[in-house]
Amino acid sequence: MRNSPIAVFDSGLGGLTVVRELLSELPGEDIIYLGDSARVPWGIRSPETIRRYAMESAGYLMGFAPKMLVVACNTASAAALEELEAWSPVQVVDVIRPSALAAVGCTDKAVGVIGTEATIASGAYQRAIQALDPQREVISAACPLLVPIVEEGRSEQDPIVLHVLGDYLPRLQRRRPGALILGCTHYPLLAGTIGKLMGPDVVLIDSGKSAARQVRRQLQQGELLNPRPEGGRLICYTTDNPQRFSRLSMRFGGRQIDQVTFVGTDQLQLPAGEKIVRS
Repeated sequence: MRNSPIAVFDSGLGGLTVVRELLSELPGEDIIYLGDSARVPWGIRSPETIRRYAMESAGYLMGFAPKMLVVACNTASAAALEELEAWSPVQVVDVIRPSALAAVGCTDKAVGVIGTEATIASGAYQRAIQALDPQREVISAACPLLVPIVEEGRSEQDPIVLHVLGDYLPRLQRRRPGALILGCTHYPLLAGTIGKLMGPDVVLIDSGKSAARQVRRQLQQGELLNPRPEGGRLICYTTDNPQRFSRLSMRFGGRQIDQVTFVGTDQLQLPAGEKIVRS
């Protein structure tokens, strides 16, 4: 399976920030990416709906016979990881556990987390961090407006961006955690401004970078690394507006993606026999 692709899914364009880190860490790997832009944002949906969307996305990607499944979406990692791991025929790497490991490893102080409403409400980051260090304090803040702001293409210095961050971050600024996890794929695009607001002593943890390192570790352990040193292909699918996906690909993924294939949400079906019933 060394020559098989890595499958990656996200609620939309944001997962391209994870793909960018994967291509940097593993330039020889082929990647199949699915962004469910028609139903973004997932972060305001119910846990049941998020699990259904995640299972549908994963089920579609399994048609490409990948060697690994990467859940680029923090919201899906928080809500659906248990179901995905129980069902998936290949290894699953999420973005939450690697980020928790990186945060705990870089500081002995409290750890801050910012994310979507669903991610923060799930408590997934707190559980992951305290599984590593039961006494570690975790300070969380939901930042629901950041995803649409980034999707609109606003720059870090846009007054609206600064105003919204100024509303979300004060509690974290007062508590001064040793590390702050950017718990959404969109947030690295605002890392410069977030870092300035939090101060130089707060280490920012990019969940995409942490996940990419974990993917490499698990592929190495399973002897599944593609022997090709570079030249990996990126094939992208989206459930809405391939032209917009292509136009914004440089902003999110660091490269221009000219060919993006449309797949309707009606083509994303739950894997045979799967029923999402846990509320």
